Amino acid sequence: MKLLRRPRDPALPGTIGTARLDRRTKRLTARIKPGEIAVIDHVDIDRVSADALVACKVAAVVNAAPSTSGRYPNLGPEILLAAGIPLLDGVGDTVFGELEDGDEVRLDGDTLYAGERVLATGTVQDDASITASMAEARAGLATQLEAFAANTMEYLLKERDLLLDGVGVPDIQTKIDGRHCLIVVRGYDYREDLRMLRPYIREYRPILIGVDGGADALVEDGYQPDIIVGDMDSVSDETLRCGAEVVVHAYADGRAPGLPRVQDLGVEAIVFPAAGTSEDVAMLLADEAGATLIVAVGTHATLVEFLDKGRAGMASTFLTRLRVGGKLVDAKGVSRLYRHRISSWSLVALVLATLVAMAAAVYVSSAGQAYGDLIADAWASFLFWLEGIF
Repeated sequence: MKLLRRPRDPALPGTIGTARLDRRTKRLTARIKPGEIAVIDHVDIDRVSADALVACKVAAVVNAAPSTSGRYPNLGPEILLAAGIPLLDGVGDTVFGELEDGDEVRLDGDTLYAGERVLATGTVQDDASITASMAEARAGLATQLEAFAANTMEYLLKERDLLLDGVGVPDIQTKIDGRHCLIVVRGYDYREDLRMLRPYIREYRPILIGVDGGADALVEDGYQPDIIVGDMDSVSDETLRCGAEVVVHAYADGRAPGLPRVQDLGVEAIVFPAAGTSEDVAMLLADEAGATLIVAVGTHATLVEFLDKGRAGMASTFLTRLRVGGKLVDAKGVSRLYRHRISSWSLVALVLATLVAMAAAVYVSSAGQAYGDLIADAWASFLFWLEGIF
């Protein structure tokens, strides 16, 4: 049912804004604008999604699903509240039938309105409720660990040929053998870590592999991706057309939902059927192609991060890292480990001071005085020439 747009009444209580709807949070963050209200359907909002919503400067978040289910201590709700973004939880799936993208809505307490009409009600999340949910989730973490271990064994049985012998890895045109590879995933702290790796990228010129939205991150930082890997649900059309080799991650049975989109853009693609995640596929691809070193940015490294991704297939990442072995270097947290302590202006001042000191040393030396006399003679000759003209 289409709602009539109403002029905003500043006298009404609560948060008023334009509603943007999408069941996939990462799709929504690609188009939502500052001040708009995000309406999502996201069980256990993870840190990456929350960081993206904060970066978009949304006015509020309305979640049809529970933002914390209690399966594990997910970090998203706490990040949203810390940024001052109201979070209305568990309003139910019917909100997507009551609203259309672009409708004007008002969030007041536990109720979402269109004008004076109630659209949905839910649970307002605050510091106390989030703390209680996190305590409950930590208590049940052992159950999730058991499930994670079971998923790991299941993946090992399904993909042992791929993991042990590289069976099924497609041939690619990009020459990787003997070179470094930099794999970028839009995960935790990827922007900061990618900036900190600029000197490394300039010196070693690694093969740049973007995993879905990680390819956009490379382009945003001024780089040209060599390979784009993923299911193609969060990379932009412009980046797909940038000339990079495209590898579409398909399900183990060969289904590749992202392939038609790539083909519609007129881009040739290679299909890589494999279980697990797209970042695993990128690592296996680089390893099998002969990369001497794989530097990972934004990938998942800890148990909580695997669970925070919210999919059983994250168990594959553990085994993939064992398969890649010592050639994998995780750049996660490098921006927090090391930061430049000298500002650019300090460096400029240091260079200028060095030049002045060198000039003074030359001037007081005998050779410097001789050069000074020559320069003075040349300047006098130049002035005499000008006087002759005028």
